[in-house]
Amino acid sequence: MKIAQFSNPARFMALSDWLMPTFAVCGAVLFAIGIPWALFVSPADWQQGDSARIMYIHVPSAWWGMGLYAFMAVASFVSFVWRHALADVAARAAAPVGAALTGLCLVTGAIWGYPTWGTWWAWDARLTSVLVLFLIYLGYMAVWAAVEDQTRAARLAAILCMVGAINLPIIRMSVYWWDTLHQPSSVIRAEGPAIHYTMLYPLLTMALAFLFAAGALVMSGMRAEIYRRRSVSAALRQAAA
Repeated sequence: MKIAQFSNPARFMALSDWLMPTFAVCGAVLFAIGIPWALFVSPADWQQGDSARIMYIHVPSAWWGMGLYAFMAVASFVSFVWRHALADVAARAAAPVGAALTGLCLVTGAIWGYPTWGTWWAWDARLTSVLVLFLIYLGYMAVWAAVEDQTRAARLAAILCMVGAINLPIIRMSVYWWDTLHQPSSVIRAEGPAIHYTMLYPLLTMALAFLFAAGALVMSGMRAEIYRRRSVSAALRQAAA
């Protein structure tokens, strides 16, 4: 079966009917493994001590906050160009999840930054570009809420999302382009991870937990939107009859 066939809402609903709870269970199991591993088994950082343990929340939320926006940008492009049935539904459902993860990234970054840098916030290039990402998320959701015509809202939101995707490489490369407080990547590097395996493995476990949980939430949001559209269509047909 081709992936394009799942642009049919009925097929997506059938697939997500078992895939969504599977993702939720996988996420819950990985959190149950990753949280105690990160808090009680992995060693404290040799410089920052136990305060560095917040990275097990901060880093995955940063990764998937950006990852979900990339997903939204692709879905918005597909919606804008080919008008796929589920593309704008997928992008719209991913937005609140991505915004929550990006907000969590900013909050945990501030908590981590205070004992490390001596301040809750600095207008650092990485911090500022992630804040911009969070504001774009809010703007995207505001477009959907403010524009009554849903077809027009989908087009405007898709344009905003695609333009906002320019910020993703800025976030990624900000630590290399500018003199920032953030260190360069310790995990995703051409020469391999710089972080010790005793910290890397629980970090990756938490990253997978966040991924599965986010996937379950996005599918749940998509299903809710499909049900909402079906109820609106049924109400319109009933009114016309």
